[in-house]
This record gives sequence, C-alpha cells and structure tokens, in this order.
Amino acid sequence: MANAPAFVCTACGARHGKWSGRCESCGEWNTIREETPLAAGPGSRSLGAARGRAIELSDLSTTETPPPRTLSGIAEFDRVLGGGLVPASALLVGGDPGIGKSTLLLQAAAHFARAGLKVIYISGEEAAAQVRMRAQRLGLEQAPVRLAAETNLRDILTTLDAERPDLVIIDSIQTMWADNVESAPGSVTQVRAAAHELTGFAKRRGLSVVLVGHVTKEGQIAGPRVVEHMVDTVLYFEGERGHPFRILRAVKNRFGPADEIGVFEMTGTGLAEVVNPSELFLSERGTPSPGSVVFAGIEGTRPVLVELQALVAPTPHSQPRRTVVGWDGGRLAMVLAVLEARCGIPFAGLDVYLNVAGGLRISEPAADLAVAAALLSAREDAALPAETVVFGEISLSGALRPAPQTENRLKEARKLGFTTAILPEGGKTGFDRGIRRTAIADLTGFVGQVFGTG
Repeated sequence: MANAPAFVCTACGARHGKWSGRCESCGEWNTIREETPLAAGPGSRSLGAARGRAIELSDLSTTETPPPRTLSGIAEFDRVLGGGLVPASALLVGGDPGIGKSTLLLQAAAHFARAGLKVIYISGEEAAAQVRMRAQRLGLEQAPVRLAAETNLRDILTTLDAERPDLVIIDSIQTMWADNVESAPGSVTQVRAAAHELTGFAKRRGLSVVLVGHVTKEGQIAGPRVVEHMVDTVLYFEGERGHPFRILRAVKNRFGPADEIGVFEMTGTGLAEVVNPSELFLSERGTPSPGSVVFAGIEGTRPVLVELQALVAPTPHSQPRRTVVGWDGGRLAMVLAVLEARCGIPFAGLDVYLNVAGGLRISEPAADLAVAAALLSAREDAALPAETVVFGEISLSGALRPAPQTENRLKEARKLGFTTAILPEGGKTGFDRGIRRTAIADLTGFVGQVFGTG
C-alpha cells in the first residue's frame, strides 16, 4: 500500500493527519502544506526478520587522538566555535536578512583557506560573479576559495566527492533541493532531506560543512527544528539595523560552551572583530544621568559590561505602556511587581521604557537588580555614581540572590575603571582587587541605602 500523504507545518514542522487553516502546535495560520513522504528504503522487512551486521565498540580509554581544531585567525569567530573548527562537523548559521551572514562566512572562508584548508563556497542565492564582487569589496579577491553557484543537491555532492575539500559553506540550505524528493525547494521535506544528506556526507568524508539558514519573523531558523538536532553547532547572527554592532551567539555547541558570543562591528570593508566588547558598549556613555545604570553581565564565558537605560514618565492613557528593547518583557513586569509589593513603590499611571544600549540582548537573571536600579533612578530623578556597576537576581520575596562568576564580573569592571559594585550578599565584602563591594541582603535595603527611601 502506498504511503499516505502527510500535512506538515512549514513554520514549526509539526505533522498533522489532515489539512487545517491553523497549526495547533505553533498557532500560525496558512502554514500547513501537503507533503509526500520519502520512499521507504531497502530492507523494509521487520527488524526481527533478519539480523544486521555487528558494529565495533571501543572504550573511552583508547589512545586514539582526537582530530585537531583549525583556527581561522578571527578570534571572535574561533571563540564562538569553542576554540576553532572541528573536522567532520556540521554548523548551522541563522540570522535576519541583510544582517551580514554571507559577509561573515566569506571572510571566515578566506581566513580558513589562508590557514591551509581547501574551502568551497556554494551559493544557491547568488551567482559566482556576485560573490566575487563582494569579495573584491572586502579585499578578499586573492583568497584561494573555490566558488560555485548551484542548488541541485546531487550535483553538489558529486562535486564535493571529487574535490574532497576540508570546508564547505552552503548558502543557503533553503535553496537546496534533492531530485529524489517530490516537494518544492524550501519546503520542510526538502530542507530536512538536504540537511540530512549534507550532514551525513560531512561525517563520512571527514569534512566540515556550514549551512546558512533563513529565519522566521520570530527570529527562529525557518524549517523543521529537527535540522538543529542534526547539526553539531547552531549559531545565530544578531544585531539591530540602527547599530553597527553584530553579535554571533552559539545556542548549541557540542564542541564548546553554549551561549558564547563573538562581537563584530560592521564597517565599509566588512565585519571587524571587537576585542573588548565592554569598552565598545560603554564608549557612547556620557555624563551619568537618571535612569542610566551599568550592568556587569556574563555572556557564555566572557564578562560584558553594558549600559541599561530606563525612562519613567506620566502617561496620558488609562493603560500605562511597558516597552522593552533587549530584555525580557515578562521579567520587567516581575521586577515592577516586586518593587510595588515589597518596597511600596508604585508605577501605576507611569509609562516605563527600558533599553539595553548597543543592541545587545540580555537573558540572564542577574540583570534584575540593575534593571530595578535603573527604574528607581529614572523615577526618583537621581543618577547613580558614574563608577558604579550593579548586578544581582531578585526573588519574588524581595530577597537578592548572588550571581555566578562574581569575580569575573568585578575583574572586568575594575579593568574599565569602575571602583564600586552593588551586589547581593553571599560573598566577601570590603576592598578586594581595587573595587569596593556594597553587599545588600534584599531589595528594601537596596532602595533605602542607595536612594534614601524605603
């Protein structure tokens, strides 16, 4: 009996027994498409009908040396990879259109080629001449990188089998199509099949493959989430249109720490790495003003200092506005509720605006205390001292919890000239390594000690 067609959501990859206008998994409308399943492979008999071959097992104590990593020479890129490129690995890079994914990967391809790797750049969206134009603009026209413009997966694998490169960049996976799959290019079935074939080819041949993925309007990589499980590393290239800064963030990495970031600056000649992100994010910070607080955060293994800006103003509307850029809006609502319930400081009838300067996105809970300080500073129109950093997590009871890697945060703050740190109790107090710690037990004590009210 032939396999019955399936209905798959193109936004989240959920499978449905019949077509409907709205996906029950992700809630999107008009995203369910009919999909012809892949033909059953050889050996469709039950597993008990025949025995397979035995596989060889090895011990963890074997003396086999793991393959060495290859450094690109771009320190920020190597940091996010976990220390360099691993042979026989698959990477998935996603980001908004025009954010600089192709520029970054072309620069990385040139650096890897100069480091001795045989690199092939395959574009499914641009002609080879267009890629050369970008290389000339970036000053990379002399780099020994092979170019190709193709979307047929069978032709690509045939070429790779003949060329035997060390690194292959596929730009992008949504443009690839397999002629044995009865589905349109860019569909869930095609994306899954192409990613599976390329990843398996990389593992068998010992080469590294980088897949560029489009993103949805929510910022997630388009296509089935199973693609993210196939690859070894998933990187997101983030940034705001109005800022020259770009953040390369690892959300999954089998060969290094996740949530590691690399910071780049978009210039006329391409992406330039930023060695000291803290200094860059604070470079435009002028005279301290109400609502401005410096937060000492941790991104992956790297301490990063960034300015939090808050504005609190009376609202003419019955429903006050809560606008957040670069932080979680639900977390802001929680901090406002704790300030009102535990400290008696209401924000009713006040519009609240919160912004993370520089286009950086913060997700760690240690930013709670810095956000509360920025809100109180804006509400009371009282600026904090310029040489002060703040960090700590706020619980619903109003207590302050210590943040991890306190010493690394303070070391980064001291390197940039900060002399005072406001943080929760739980560590040593007093003078230590040139920075004075003000340890506070709860949010009420913080309000009274810093702003003189309770």
